[in-house]
Amino acid sequence: MTKIHTSRETGRRPVTGPVTCIGETMAALIPEPAAPLDGAGLLGIRIAGAESNVAMYLADHGVPARWVSALGDDPFGHRIRAEVAASGVDVSGVRTDPHRPTGLLVKDPGTEGTRVHYYRRGSAASALTPDLLDDDAVRSAGLIHLSGITPALSAGCRDLVTALLEPDVAERPCPVSFDVNHRAALWADGAAATVLLGLARRADITFVGLDEAQALWGDGLTDAFAVRDLLPQPPVLVVKDGARAATAFDGPRVHTVPAPKVEVIEPVGAGDAFAAGFLAGLLRGEEPVRALRLGHLTAGAALRVTGDHGPLPDRARLAELLDAAPEEWADGG
Repeated sequence: MTKIHTSRETGRRPVTGPVTCIGETMAALIPEPAAPLDGAGLLGIRIAGAESNVAMYLADHGVPARWVSALGDDPFGHRIRAEVAASGVDVSGVRTDPHRPTGLLVKDPGTEGTRVHYYRRGSAASALTPDLLDDDAVRSAGLIHLSGITPALSAGCRDLVTALLEPDVAERPCPVSFDVNHRAALWADGAAATVLLGLARRADITFVGLDEAQALWGDGLTDAFAVRDLLPQPPVLVVKDGARAATAFDGPRVHTVPAPKVEVIEPVGAGDAFAAGFLAGLLRGEEPVRALRLGHLTAGAALRVTGDHGPLPDRARLAELLDAAPEEWADGG
């Protein structure tokens, strides 16, 4: 039986249902080959969504995963549902909204990184509200995964995420994982720092990048320990420091694992992949160091492709890397 931390006092409790990932997935238009959008000749169609990314990578790791959201009754929505389902993810909890469209994003690759243009206002997923909590796809979850993107989409979405994190840790029907995943363009009301801090403090497992913590809550957060001082509440806190390392605070224990060398094609989606790998490790009963390694390895799969979802190394290679000596690990990921 797999177990996961839920409080410093009670330790671990069983996770017996699927991981349910709740949030919006959009159609993504991407220049092919990668080039600035204003000069692109062709646009390929992909799908993009933080929570469905996590669900798909969990499924890749053999973890039962479910994605819950809403899509428009349109070709983009039909395509997204089919692609996520084809990856082995349960999509039975995805609603079809006949009155609102599926969200859309367009990527604009450039020499200094990739800009993303969103066309998601009024989308089907932005109309989600706390009534989703009554859906069996949510009530039967063994673990719920959320991101800080969802509360930025609408007042109803913010209420939904707040309601999922409102009960105290010990009183929740299942643990809740929360990836801060700050997207500045979505927070026109300037509420990101306050809202995301409150949500991050209430989760059972919180993921945050050191750079986004600094952008949200101040440059004084110079390392993972400073972030832990700001976020002492989550039983498990993972602070990602880009291509350098990731640190997991597991109750009173602290573990840091450097990121292995990876040839980066595009960084979009790597944070979602890391979260999925780390969660998969915990759900297997792995120790945090091995869960961090699995997070890095899964992130590497996303870093090596232009889309959000890339292929994992085969099982034999994953096992070899999880067991690698430190010097071999640094060069082998």
